[in-house]
Amino acid sequence: FLDACLKNNPTGLNKVNYAGAKPEEQKFVDDYVALLSSTEVSKLNPAEQKAYWINFYNALTIQVVLDHMPVKSILDIDISPGLFSQGPWGKKLVTVEGEALSLDDMEHRILRPIWKDPRIHYGVNCASVGCPDLVMNPYDPATLDATLTANAIAYVNSPRGVRIEKGKVIASKIYDWFIEDFGDSEAGILAHLRQYAQGDLKVALESATKISDYEYDWSLN
Repeated sequence: FLDACLKNNPTGLNKVNYAGAKPEEQKFVDDYVALLSSTEVSKLNPAEQKAYWINFYNALTIQVVLDHMPVKSILDIDISPGLFSQGPWGKKLVTVEGEALSLDDMEHRILRPIWKDPRIHYGVNCASVGCPDLVMNPYDPATLDATLTANAIAYVNSPRGVRIEKGKVIASKIYDWFIEDFGDSEAGILAHLRQYAQGDLKVALESATKISDYEYDWSLN
């Protein structure tokens, strides 16, 4: 599916051709989700589990979008339970080892609290322009660490991650929404950004003391 429907753009946004996916390409996604659902994840080692859950989150997100096309944003897929819920994240979509799971469960009950790795945010993809790129290949336990670091560098150094406008720092809302994963303070976010920033951005961030605004684009990627 990724080979057929994901267009690599090294200088911008990797875009997914959801609308143009053929039935057999959607079946690749459905079969992959079914395969992961039937996997005994508890028998995998920690590195394998981490890659498994990131891949599962991304594949399940793609499946949800494909199942609800045409939509302009994942926010339009209002299937989560609760009067004020928005999007698909709260709905139980799959069962793994007898437990029904939602996308929120995968990210907020498993990936974030177990691994406590802020780079997870550069791995999971919520089908939005504002999100870090969906990468061209599923995550491999052997190369996961290096890939997440490369993803972090790519996102932080893109305008979607952080940019400087008239001397002010404008950052992705990801850092605000999950501030506890980035040092639980604005100073912690800035320290995280400096860790991965390069060139002129790194120089600008060295003297930055605050973030002036947070932005996010929910348009479908």
